[in-house]
Amino acid sequence: MVEEIKKKTVKKHPPRRSWFRRFGSVVKWMFILSILGILFASGAVAGYVTSIVKEDPVRSEQFIQQQISQNSITGFAYFRDGSPIGQLRTEEDRRLIEYNNIPQLIIDAVLAIEDNNFYEHNGVDFKGTLRAVKQKLLNESVQTGGSTLTQQLARRVFLSLDRTEDRKVKEILLSLRLERFLSKQEILTAYLNKVPFGNGSNGYNLFGIKAASKGIFGQDNLDKLNIAQAAYLAGLPQLPSAYSAFNGLGEFNETAFNRALERQQLVLRRMLEENKITTSQYDDALAFDIKGSLAPYTKKAYATYPYLMLETERKAAEILLTLNNEKAVVTGAASAVSTDNTVATTDSSDDSAARLEEARQQLMTGGYRVYTTIDKKVYSAMHSISEDSNNFTKDSKARGKEQTAGIMIDNKTGAILGMIEGRDFKIEQMNYATQMVRQPGSTMKPIAAYLPALDAGLIQPAGILDDAPIILKDGTKGFHIPKNANNRYQGLVTARYALNKSLNLPALKLFNEKVGIDNSWAFAKKLGITTITDDDYNAKTGVIGGLRYGVSVEELTNAYSAIGNQGAFNDAYMIDKIVDSEGKIVYQHKVNPEQVFSKQTAFLMTDMLRTVITEGTASVVKSKYKHFSDVPIVGKTGSTQNYGDVWFMGYTPDVTLGMWVGYKEQINTLQGDTQKHQAQTLWAKVMNAVIDKQPAIFVTKKFTQPEGIVKKTVSAYSGKLPTELTDKFTTDLFNVKYVPKDSDDGISKAKYITYNGVNYIPLEGTPEDFLKEQIVVKREKPIQDLVKELMAAFPAMKEHESIAYYMPADAKSDYPTEVDPRVDDGTAPTAPGNINVSYSTGKAVISFTPSGSSDVVGYRLYRSLNGGAFQKQAVLMAGETLVFKPGTPSSVNATFYVNAVDVAGHETASGSVAGGATPTPEVTPSPEVLPEITPIPETEIIPEGVPEDPGMIIVSPAETTDSTTNGGNTPANTNSAENAAGNTGKAKKSK
Repeated sequence: MVEEIKKKTVKKHPPRRSWFRRFGSVVKWMFILSILGILFASGAVAGYVTSIVKEDPVRSEQFIQQQISQNSITGFAYFRDGSPIGQLRTEEDRRLIEYNNIPQLIIDAVLAIEDNNFYEHNGVDFKGTLRAVKQKLLNESVQTGGSTLTQQLARRVFLSLDRTEDRKVKEILLSLRLERFLSKQEILTAYLNKVPFGNGSNGYNLFGIKAASKGIFGQDNLDKLNIAQAAYLAGLPQLPSAYSAFNGLGEFNETAFNRALERQQLVLRRMLEENKITTSQYDDALAFDIKGSLAPYTKKAYATYPYLMLETERKAAEILLTLNNEKAVVTGAASAVSTDNTVATTDSSDDSAARLEEARQQLMTGGYRVYTTIDKKVYSAMHSISEDSNNFTKDSKARGKEQTAGIMIDNKTGAILGMIEGRDFKIEQMNYATQMVRQPGSTMKPIAAYLPALDAGLIQPAGILDDAPIILKDGTKGFHIPKNANNRYQGLVTARYALNKSLNLPALKLFNEKVGIDNSWAFAKKLGITTITDDDYNAKTGVIGGLRYGVSVEELTNAYSAIGNQGAFNDAYMIDKIVDSEGKIVYQHKVNPEQVFSKQTAFLMTDMLRTVITEGTASVVKSKYKHFSDVPIVGKTGSTQNYGDVWFMGYTPDVTLGMWVGYKEQINTLQGDTQKHQAQTLWAKVMNAVIDKQPAIFVTKKFTQPEGIVKKTVSAYSGKLPTELTDKFTTDLFNVKYVPKDSDDGISKAKYITYNGVNYIPLEGTPEDFLKEQIVVKREKPIQDLVKELMAAFPAMKEHESIAYYMPADAKSDYPTEVDPRVDDGTAPTAPGNINVSYSTGKAVISFTPSGSSDVVGYRLYRSLNGGAFQKQAVLMAGETLVFKPGTPSSVNATFYVNAVDVAGHETASGSVAGGATPTPEVTPSPEVLPEITPIPETEIIPEGVPEDPGMIIVSPAETTDSTTNGGNTPANTNSAENAAGNTGKAKKSK
């Protein structure tokens, strides 16, 4: 029993497991642990990835498509013949290409070196990545990138290029997403349009294969690239800056080029390994002279045409801004319309500036092609003058560089053909032709005075204007009396003569009195002058340059071009059309002429400006212009106070050229005859150069005379029809609508006495030998009234000239309207004193001091020969120079004395006698018994250096020749007063 119990209590051990079962158990647990580890690792990775991308947006298909297709594209500007000016301002050159235009050779080269499994992977090439890691760890000679093209594209478009730990994760995820939404062709095309290729031969940073082909090899057509060149380009994107054969200035970089050459050889080997090229092609490519095929160095457009490129950019951006605003109005009109059906606007000046900058950026990066109106030959010819320092005075330390600006406009269209924007872009970037505003001087006279007056029939070329003082109110000086440049007043002159000589007073009277300031400025605005301000409506001297700000060269030239276009104004423009990156024309300029004044007015103004050159102030143009025989010209000079600015505005039937010369600061004035006439000189030189280089734009050989122009002879006193009394005439052109119908009322026959240069009605009893009876002029404002106004103004003026200075040259012929102001004091006048005889050129000159009496009417000179009786020789009016010149030779024994005579006829002899003998005064014979005396012609003392010019030259109608026969082709002979219409001269018998 005991044994049985022991047997039952003995512990039974399980049978030992086989080694296979044990191994299986280990594997099982390892698997379980592995799964757990994988799950843990996956969770960790997922958590890590989540932490990386948690703030990274999930990009929709639409967004990805939009970003991939969005490219900054280089824009270009072109001359009017389609030849390129250059690339719009940017440091990048980007040119798009479509997949169908990418040669297979380029694709093979790029994929061989960058992603040979491109068509097999889904955005990430894990095998390629491992290979790249191995090459990196083992430092193998051949290094291939681990990133696929898709990854590179994702990085460039969506991510920062900075090398960070989390960028690679984002890059992989984005690549997988790109492959879902984009085809391989789209990915490859986007890549080849966006990656950088270093610098081109002009220094621009190249982006995209097309820009690289052009910038590095000068090839627009990628099909013309050979294997060696394709391999060279394909190797650049890895390290574009290190492999760039050119630096940022376009200069060749030998070291970088050699690195790029080594990279090219690697590309060729990879192409050979991938069976993209044969061994023979490989050898030929290695032997090809890559260096010799590089594009030659070229300057950037902003270095070659800096002014022009900036002006193109500025004007094109303004156009795009306008287009954008129009789109905004159209698209937002429905929501912006208020209850009264008006469109709400919220633009401020700051907002406008921001919008303009947006438009400029749009222009710079939108791939726009801007076609200008600039003629390359014209522009080059104009700059050949402005860039030649020999055409200018030397730079001044005090004043700086003498500057100039010019612009040439096509009269028929308003197209700007060329311009001179300044002399040195490095010194001054402002465009003097379009952005500078300066006082126009006398060049404003035709625009704001003569043109509106001609068109309204207020004046014609033969119309009479009074070059006499006008007294204007001046807040600081009390009154202001404008002067002419020649410092004298010439009296009654024709409108043509006044314009020829650029007289200020006739223009001021047209501006202030006949046309009126409001009408004048309204007329100027119709001709494109936009700088007129409210203050200018109070500026009575605005027509001679007294504006608040002034005008630009562009706008003033534009205004003159309307005269050359027979009165039709075209707003000047420089941008002909703008084409977007897809070839769509987004802007096309349309010529829209406006007839501002009649063809007849335009022709009359043109003919008046013709004689400005042939007979007037534009003598320098007349002497330096070389093409009178084939290209007729007309024009107007202008200068501002102290020659701070000088201008010349001139035109042919086809084009108008405006020139300005001055210094940057108007306070610095031009000095000496050369500088004062510099605008004329440069105008002639520029015109000569343009005609020589681009004669094709000068097709019209004469100014066309329209219907309704006639030639008439009128009175030179009034511009009206002559009468029997008329003895001075002028013949000129008229608009047939405004030929005068009234008879001459500008003259009359009158008996008068002259006192201090003014004619008066004589008092009863005034001696007849002091009176004159002849034809006198009846002007709108008699000289007596002018004298009163002057005397009233003088006390309120801080400084002024003498009363005699303001008397016009023909004041002595003025019709008397008031009685002689001198009053007889009832006694004989005091005698003149200090009688002195001297001899000049052998002839006697008698001088004396005046009588002290206030009622003296004048002086009589008596002479005795060889002791004989004294005879009266001559008389002098009171107020005239106290000198007698009887013409008595020194060889004659002559004795003289002078009597003072008062308004009542009382006479007192001089207390002393020149010549020695004491005179026995004789009673002055009555007029009936006065001895016959040969009249001594009165002489006028002309200031030294001032040519004698009465203000008009009168010619007989029978001797006047046709002024239009020349048509402006040749300058008239200014030595003959009978050569041009509008000249006047004293009536004389025809021979």
